[in-house]
Amino acid sequence: MFGMRLDHLSYAAGPDGLVGTAERLGRVLGRDFTDGGVHPRFGTRNMILPLADNTYLEVVEALDHPASDKAPFGQAVKARSALGGGWLGWVVAVKDISNVEERLGRAAAIGSRHRPDGTELRWRQIGVNGLISDPQLPFFIEWESPAELHPSAGADGTFSLACLEIAGDPQRVSEWLGETVEAPLEDIKVEWVAPHGTPGVIAVQVQTPTGLVRL
Repeated sequence: MFGMRLDHLSYAAGPDGLVGTAERLGRVLGRDFTDGGVHPRFGTRNMILPLADNTYLEVVEALDHPASDKAPFGQAVKARSALGGGWLGWVVAVKDISNVEERLGRAAAIGSRHRPDGTELRWRQIGVNGLISDPQLPFFIEWESPAELHPSAGADGTFSLACLEIAGDPQRVSEWLGETVEAPLEDIKVEWVAPHGTPGVIAVQVQTPTGLVRL
């Protein structure tokens, strides 16, 4: 057993691009996304919305850059955006990613992002290829930056994740996680739907000051 929790949810930009997609989702939620910066190793950039409980939403877009063709995360974003955009997947934070590396038999990729103010965030991630082949599966992240730099910092608690709707098989996801799927999602309601087509995150319900919003 090793500590894991839901860290964030990724939404691939649609035809209206990163800013347009983030503005559209922000209007529905009643709060603006902020510029997160560029992931140089993955050839992507994002905009984020901090949520309660150390979680956040990100809208992500692939850049016209060689890294987005080489890095699995860039490939995943490109592919989802090519389909019109939408939920890319969910991400689980672990305290020690070496456990996951051992289980999956490969090394984690180093990730970094430069915020507009110049601050660099660093982490390691693994499992994006699993997400690409089976979109119901989350990938894993271990943050190397201090907690006060986590993208959820600054959340005032008025916006929080209420429910994830996932087309998939909780047993399959539990096998992938190495423990029951309830572990990283203990505080969040999950509605599992039998896949009619592609598995993966169908919708996310967010509790806002004005009520529940389904994205």
